Amino acid sequence: MTQSTPPSWAEEILALVVPHDVESVTGDLLEEYRDRIVPQLGEAAARRWYVRQVMGFVLRGTWVWGVLFGVASLTRAAWDAFVPTNDFSMRSSITTYTSIALLFMAGFTAARRSRSWLAGPIAGVATASIAAVIIYAGGGILLTFRHDPGTLLAIEHSGGLHEFFGLPIIIAVFPGVIVGTAGGALGRATILRR
Repeated sequence: MTQSTPPSWAEEILALVVPHDVESVTGDLLEEYRDRIVPQLGEAAARRWYVRQVMGFVLRGTWVWGVLFGVASLTRAAWDAFVPTNDFSMRSSITTYTSIALLFMAGFTAARRSRSWLAGPIAGVATASIAAVIIYAGGGILLTFRHDPGTLLAIEHSGGLHEFFGLPIIIAVFPGVIVGTAGGALGRATILRR
């Protein structure tokens, strides 16, 4: 009789994001998967359960960076909506450098914690994904309470609703991977120097 195995890619991600005692954590999770979850839910549902557990570890390691990123982005959106301007250069610079710093630090700390640079891009994407959820929810709330013509015109002049609701997905993929990787590489390099 062959034993059930969770998705190998999820096991690899788990090994990257668990900072200490990785064998104990992965072993306990695998034991629960095989002994309790597969018999209870079946193979397909058990694989989804395992992936959710791994994503939980990823989110617990990046949620602070994601919340900071989401709040910073919402603050910028509110600033544009409530304090309109014709010159967005300073606001754009602040937003861009803040976003880069948060993604970089997410990758850096994840790599230092896990001792692998590969944790950096995972943390970057997770951070940007958490921020995207916050941006979508906050943007929806903002528009629920402030949708007067003046606010809508200010939003349109700052890039429009399509930019506000489309940008988080783009940020989650490309900058999350690139900046998270850079942070992960530096985080891992600082460990090697010790």
